[in-house]
Amino acid sequence: MNRRKFIATTSAAVASAGCSSLTRQTIKSLPIVDTHQHLWNLDRFKLAWINEAPQVLRRSFRLNDYLAATKGLNIVKAIYLEVDVVAEQQIDEAKFITEISKDPKYPTEGGVISGRPENENFADYIASYKDNSHIKGLRRLMETTPNGFCLQPRFIKSVQLLGKMGKHFEITIQPTQLKDALELVKRCPDTRFVIDHCGTADPKAYLTETQREGATPMHEAKPWEEAMSQLADQPNTVCKISGIVAHTTKNWPVEQLAPVINHCLDRFGQDRVMFGGDWPVCLLGARYDQWVNALKELVSNRSNQQQQKLFHDNAISFYQLT
Repeated sequence: MNRRKFIATTSAAVASAGCSSLTRQTIKSLPIVDTHQHLWNLDRFKLAWINEAPQVLRRSFRLNDYLAATKGLNIVKAIYLEVDVVAEQQIDEAKFITEISKDPKYPTEGGVISGRPENENFADYIASYKDNSHIKGLRRLMETTPNGFCLQPRFIKSVQLLGKMGKHFEITIQPTQLKDALELVKRCPDTRFVIDHCGTADPKAYLTETQREGATPMHEAKPWEEAMSQLADQPNTVCKISGIVAHTTKNWPVEQLAPVINHCLDRFGQDRVMFGGDWPVCLLGARYDQWVNALKELVSNRSNQQQQKLFHDNAISFYQLT
């Protein structure tokens, strides 16, 4: 099951779910840059997928909601990630990103817009953002696209164009299609890539049948590991440590996340990993603070420098934040 289908069909996801042992845990005041902030105002934007989403996501999530969810966590900056608005509202979403990035009241300093690299008019569309310093890159969701979709000649040419403009491309794709992602990365050596959500990894791939509580993981562990290692070998990739709590079992222990996170951290190295909150989608498995606390616990045995780079420094550098 791909991530989109998971979001559309899961019913166990509630805001109070997740690692209960972390509910009251005190965390260090490490400054955090959230590289994956979702917001949607259903009075302004139309999301074609929202009616099929779990109930917890079927409402507006505005900036004030985000500030409440992240209170006390020392989120100093954030990068907005497109939310798959209908095609005719993509320009309005980019306008929204620019507006909030200019407002000092909010932590958002830039964003990643939506677009269709497979379309003939993509070059004209993206050209209007060439000199917009708040538009950092582009994502085209590919969780429901067929094999080879991102390897169409026009798609590749469009992604190459992003690199020439100084913009990057964020890859959110089915974990079973990471080989396609690898080929795209290789064919666009001058474009920087972010591998979102640890390659859309499913922590349940590492659990026994009993531990999976009847759920089927989206992929097998070994092929995912091999594909992520190959992506890590490419010098123009970074990995976003995000999203995986949406695929956990109910009342998950912190250790359930360890195999995925450790593989990504070890293979991409301390300079090419970044934290992402993935709020409010993270509510499918945990509150924002539970996710942050879990990750901090799992990396507590790593050096202070590594933790600082994961949660803050690498994002500042990659997204060229002030």
